Amino acid sequence: MSAGATAAPLQIAVIGLSGSGKSTCARIICEWAAERGLTVARIPLARPLYELQRRVYAAAGVPLREGDQDQVLLEELATQLRRINPRSLVDDFLARAAGAVRDGADVLINDDLRDPHTDAPLLRAQGFRVVRVTCAEQARQKRLAQRGDISRADGSTSALDLIEPDAVLDNSTDGLTAYRTTISDLMGSWL
Repeated sequence: MSAGATAAPLQIAVIGLSGSGKSTCARIICEWAAERGLTVARIPLARPLYELQRRVYAAAGVPLREGDQDQVLLEELATQLRRINPRSLVDDFLARAAGAVRDGADVLINDDLRDPHTDAPLLRAQGFRVVRVTCAEQARQKRLAQRGDISRADGSTSALDLIEPDAVLDNSTDGLTAYRTTISDLMGSWL
């Protein structure tokens, strides 16, 4: 572990609706940790879904740019994986998280937790703290319009309120200074 690290890594799961600022929050946490000499691992729960999305688009003969999201497809893939094995996504995630800890990560960050029934309880059992990011609907819609996702769907976040957060951060404004300060203060209190 790097200098200043504790015995157990700080583990954060950032939740919220698409466009609320989850990825921005995760990026700020990464910057905060790096400024303190901490090693960070950002681990997406949905990595298998993104890999499957890439394969589906390849099979369809349609190019897919890096970072593009077909949320309708991703939700359907998640539904089918969970039908076959409810723990498929979280077991893959936990294996990668354990690997990051073995490699010396001081901070683990996830910003795509959505499932309150299987995934969230298992992340909690591993010591993850949950940060919920909220924002005004008008700001969220503006951000979503700027993203240019292939398709949008909110079904995967329909039960998000069942995940009890340890902290709630508002990201309604366009300025990052106050948001960054709030995140830094929270991380400092948890380290």
